[in-house]
Amino acid sequence: MSHLQPIGKWDARYMGIVPHDSAYYAKCLMGGALACGLTHAAMTPLDVVKCNMQVNPAKYQRLWPGLATVLHEEGAAGIWKGFGPTLVGYTLQGSFKYGLYEIFKDFYMNVAGEEVTKKYKPIIWLAGSASAEFFADIALCPFEMTKVKIQTSPSGSFPIAFGAALTEMRNRKLETRYPFGSLGPLWTRQIPYTMAKFVFFEGIVQQFYTHIFTAPKETYSELTQLGITFTSGYLAGIICAVVSHPADTVVSLMGKTENKGKSVGTIARETGFVTLATKGLGARVIMIGTLTGFQWWIYDTCKTVMGLGTTGGK
Repeated sequence: MSHLQPIGKWDARYMGIVPHDSAYYAKCLMGGALACGLTHAAMTPLDVVKCNMQVNPAKYQRLWPGLATVLHEEGAAGIWKGFGPTLVGYTLQGSFKYGLYEIFKDFYMNVAGEEVTKKYKPIIWLAGSASAEFFADIALCPFEMTKVKIQTSPSGSFPIAFGAALTEMRNRKLETRYPFGSLGPLWTRQIPYTMAKFVFFEGIVQQFYTHIFTAPKETYSELTQLGITFTSGYLAGIICAVVSHPADTVVSLMGKTENKGKSVGTIARETGFVTLATKGLGARVIMIGTLTGFQWWIYDTCKTVMGLGTTGGK
């Protein structure tokens, strides 16, 4: 049911349980910041192993033995390398990813109009998520580059402390290509990932409320709605991991000293598509599936607490 719909004019901003005004978008920015910052930071140990599997597959062949290797060689601190830039970078990225998605989705729906929106809703989701991620990655890039350099550098060859690492990245910018040298590969990884993340999430939620939970959405408890959110997010995350993994491997490989000055195409050709697409994929599926499920759950929990309701529906 629309809320305060302007008379005689269809407006996507008034189709939810509350109007999508500046306060609504600000709350979505806040929810996205918490959803991505907390979950990515919590997954740092898996990320450390995944990145090393990509850049040094001979040494780090599988997830759990790789984790044991890091713990043996570097101790508990080793599995938390890159925590600082991960927390800051993905807090910024998540804020833009989710907040701008809500803004762009409403904008594109209003440009398309009511009938086209109803007929081609997945295209709206794709356009909104791609537009949001374009800007989110600009905020993320300097911190992602720093994180990868910290996690993949041999022990003692690069600072681990967040501030010192940022300073070193700036001082060695000709080598590291800091701050936006990885922006192209990051867009290649993150934009398809986010498009899959949002369109499959919205689509799976829609299927749940159409075929399984067929009563009006608002009749179900918040716990049930958030359970649907988590399940839909987890399933969407598995698809995201597969879609974006080759580009993720390239981003990791760009942090290696021996790849200094090489183009993305050169790195990809030397590595081979099969390796790009499969090395570290198991770790990433576990990481991204869990991470995406919890991201949507945290985001929708924040929205629910703030009276905005959960995302998606019929």
